[in-house]
Amino acid sequence: MRCLALKARIRSAVESAIQEGSEHFICGMAEGCDLYFCEIVLALKQRYPHITLEAALPCPTQADRWSAAARARYHALLEQCDYETMVAERYSPGCMQRRNRYMVDHASLLIAAHDGLPGGTRNTIEYALRRGVSVVDIPL
Repeated sequence: MRCLALKARIRSAVESAIQEGSEHFICGMAEGCDLYFCEIVLALKQRYPHITLEAALPCPTQADRWSAAARARYHALLEQCDYETMVAERYSPGCMQRRNRYMVDHASLLIAAHDGLPGGTRNTIEYALRRGVSVVDIPL
């Protein structure tokens, strides 16, 4: 139930962004909310065929340690994206943050599902605010 409500809030935020003129969306393709976002944008492409989706990947091995089912989902979604950007040739301790900064640096709006705790999402929100990027913060 909680997951369905979260997906509905993400969908609402994406659809509002489309109605306000956003046409290109970038997804970090991490497990959890990122993949929800990806699925939602892909579904909305049926209604709004002019929108595009870019997968911003931190490194080629992002999904290597995920379960077989999660890897299959990831690759199936990745195949449906319009663009793919790899921000690092191999894993490094900073490649996730580099991916997040890439997304913010190429955005006018950040849609983030955040639990309020310190970490990558919070750092990305703070970076976006410093860069003057509008933030839609969807509480978890």
